[in-house]
Amino acid sequence: MAILKILQYPDIRLHTIAKPVLEITSATRKLIRDMTETMYAAPGVGLAATQVDVHQQIIVIDVSETHDDLLVFINPEIIMCDGEVKREEGCLSVPGTYEDVTRAERVTVRALDQQGEVFSLNAEGLLATCIQHEIDHLKGKVFVEYLSQLKQSRIRAKLKKHQRETL
Repeated sequence: MAILKILQYPDIRLHTIAKPVLEITSATRKLIRDMTETMYAAPGVGLAATQVDVHQQIIVIDVSETHDDLLVFINPEIIMCDGEVKREEGCLSVPGTYEDVTRAERVTVRALDQQGEVFSLNAEGLLATCIQHEIDHLKGKVFVEYLSQLKQSRIRAKLKKHQRETL
């Protein structure tokens, strides 16, 4: 397994729309293992393949406190949304930034698992937020794009300054 490099906002590659996975191969499973290791090492609760510059519809999520409840979604699609909730979000591609975002309170997602079997999952709370956040990545959208232009500009400036300081 390997720790993958996570793209940092405002990297243009974060806006690439991911393509569906047509066949689940050993390379797909290796990518999932590497993404999982990367997510846990970061540390984070979710990671989309787009964030590691692989533009396939794959996300990994583990919102458990013990980091032992990994969920893998291949070609995920939200088939039902209900309610509305505002929750603070962060992102491994936007380090150190946390902002409130309004999303559906409950969702039902349909996807493939690592064996290629279709499954559906009803989610609420943090898991529902995380699923929506990661699916946004697959659609080329970063959570800060829900914020005002002023906040987005400030975040970009802060991240650019941080990148200059770490070079």
